[in-house]
Order: sequence, then C-alpha cells, then structure tokens
Amino acid sequence: MTPSVLIIVPVYNEIQLVRDLVEHLSWIESLGIDCLVVDGGSSDGTPLLLEKMNYRVVYSQKGRACQMNTGALNAKQQLLLFLHADTRLTKDAIQDLLALNTNQDIWGRFDVCVNGEGVIFKIISYFINLRSRLTGIATGDQGIFVSTRLFHAIQGFPEQPLMEDIELSSLLMKVCRPICLRSQVFTSARRWLDNGIFKTILLMWTLRFLYWVKVDVKSIAGWYK
Repeated sequence: MTPSVLIIVPVYNEIQLVRDLVEHLSWIESLGIDCLVVDGGSSDGTPLLLEKMNYRVVYSQKGRACQMNTGALNAKQQLLLFLHADTRLTKDAIQDLLALNTNQDIWGRFDVCVNGEGVIFKIISYFINLRSRLTGIATGDQGIFVSTRLFHAIQGFPEQPLMEDIELSSLLMKVCRPICLRSQVFTSARRWLDNGIFKTILLMWTLRFLYWVKVDVKSIAGWYK
C-alpha cells in the first residue's frame, strides 16, 4: 500500500527561490503528495509572494527546527519528509519514497547531489553520501524522511539553532538504522559559491568537530552565520 506523505519545507527570507519552489511543489502535489511551507517570520515578502501564488503558508517562530516541528504538529499522513527550500526531488526519489513500508518505524534520507559546475561538487556530494552511510547521520540537504509515529515518539527536532538534523539523526539511530536511498535529490551550491568552496568545507568540518566535543550550539551558530 502506498503511504500517505507530507513534505514540510521551512523558509526564511527566500523570496528569490519562491517561484521555482512553488513550481517544484506543484509538480510534487500533482503526484498525490501533500506539501506544506512553514515561514519563520520572513521580512523580505516571502510569505506574501507564496500567498499571492495561491500557496498556503503556515507561520511559526523563527528557527528551522521549530518551523519543521510546527509543520508536523497536526500531520495525519504516515510519512514526513523535511525538505530544504533549495533542494529538489527527482522522480526516482519520489518513487522510492512511495515504495517505503510505513507499517513499521522507519527513517532515512536520499543521496544528495550538490548542483554546481565542476568535478569538485561531484566529489563533495560523494563524500557527503559516504559519510552518511558510514555514520548513520543524515543532513537536511539530503532530505530526511521519518514515519510520523516515530517522529512524534522522539518528540521531533530538538529546537536548537544549528545541527538539528544531526541531533535528530542521533535520536533516531537509537531506534533503528536509517534507510539510505540511492535515488538523488539536488541541492543548491549557493553556500559554497558565495563563501568559497574550500572555506565552506573547512567551516563545516570545524563546526561539526566543535559540536562533537560539546561546544555550546549557540556559540557554534554564531560561527555559522
């Protein structure tokens, strides 16, 4: 039996992405999947443009974790998929998602492809996916899916300013290993391009190390900004 799915997209000041996002979500909805956008108090007109395009928006306090928890609060669907505003699903990814067995507690992610020119982004994507397979830790860019029952059982995303995806993965790992689907999602390379590829890689690994050695997450979030 095909599971019912709700895709939750947190947004904050993403007006440049809105038109493409709505087009993508409309395509997904044409396949029978529900989608929900949760705005965290954007000041650039993001929710107004969404509503102008006849797309329903739910409002929440700022913070990706809080926004995703708000979106999942009253979900009746069997499966939740948390999708970043600049990540795009492929048809294969959707087919694999709809083939999952939700009669048991499950969670997992897709393989991510960083959508930039040059071999460096293929290498980055390869190591993100390899690391995820080896550690069982999923990141938001990969699209994290989890059965609704299990998500509520662990009380959702820890509401912290950064690394909420890593913390969620750690909680879910205590229940079961993730399903690592090989179907791809494509995510924007904008952070790497805006801040520099190697500088961004170094920053990401530094932040993960600081989190691993228990540095206060609020302090880490200051570095990330």
